[in-house]
Amino acid sequence: MLDKLKNIAHRFEEVKLELSKPDAVNDMKAYTALTKEYKDLDKIVSKIRDYELVLTNIDSTKALLHSEKDEEMREMAKEELSSLEDEKEEMEAVIKDLMIPKDPEDSKNVVLEIRAGTGGDEASIFAGDLFRMYSRYAEKKGWQVAITSIQEGTSGGFKEIIAVISGEDAFGTMKFESGVHRVQRVPATESQGRIHTSAATVACMPEAEEFDIELNDADIEIERTTSTGPGGQSVNTTYSAIKLFHKPTGIRVSMQDEKSQLKNLAKAMKVLRNRVYDLELQKRHEERSSLRKSYVSSGDRSAKIRTYNFPQGRVTDHRINLTLYNLGPIMDGDLDGIIEPLRLAENAEKLKEGSF
Repeated sequence: MLDKLKNIAHRFEEVKLELSKPDAVNDMKAYTALTKEYKDLDKIVSKIRDYELVLTNIDSTKALLHSEKDEEMREMAKEELSSLEDEKEEMEAVIKDLMIPKDPEDSKNVVLEIRAGTGGDEASIFAGDLFRMYSRYAEKKGWQVAITSIQEGTSGGFKEIIAVISGEDAFGTMKFESGVHRVQRVPATESQGRIHTSAATVACMPEAEEFDIELNDADIEIERTTSTGPGGQSVNTTYSAIKLFHKPTGIRVSMQDEKSQLKNLAKAMKVLRNRVYDLELQKRHEERSSLRKSYVSSGDRSAKIRTYNFPQGRVTDHRINLTLYNLGPIMDGDLDGIIEPLRLAENAEKLKEGSF
């Protein structure tokens, strides 16, 4: 392990040197990758220095035990050595966790898309509840939430909502949320008091930067139409709505949130870039899955990943058989109790498969 730590410390110095060169910013893609690597390595190197200090203290305490004749001093040294050995084990576990290779996309912002599934109006209301849950979670993390597109439900909530959540390791944290979320409760629209089961689909994608994916204008069909739905005379009579069709992938994007056609086009292009990038990542992950099957972060959006049972106050994550009875705080954004076990499960699988 010490050899690996030395290699990491050496690489850290190499990256620091590369970033200090005057021409480092000439290639923004390479510069961004180096900056992210530096940030990740800095966390590990900081722990390595603390670990080395503990090893030094262990050696000096052992030397004291070997030379000290006074029994009282020897007892104190033994206690100190025991404490240092425990600290060493704890630090080794932390360093091993930090050394597990991170997905390069983990440090990106996350594009969150929530869509109502089966269940009619109740599914839209539940989609709204999920968006509130993630917004509260982002707030607790100190992240920023910017809504890109909204289609409101007829009785509240959303048929679809797209937002970008910006913050440190936002995608790496939120990627476990992709999939079908199921709710069991008595809907507000239910007059007989019967429990209904509804669902909403959550998709979490890394936000694509312009140099991550290049879109060829010749591959994109642009249709300009009038907006639909409520919004006043100018909204429904001017050709401000945008529809994009990406011919190579078959992806379609519609945008009519803004009165300006240019603003809708810019928003639609951003959504298209993210979806094309996500499709490329899905292909990459499928290729990797022949070598590594991850039941935690597969991102399979057709899979039921979690059930929220309101009558019992229970939340169950089906991927790791985790059941918690604190539904209220979870719906209020207290998600670390679910996300952290998922992250640990993924890391344990990587360790088992020799990725580390």
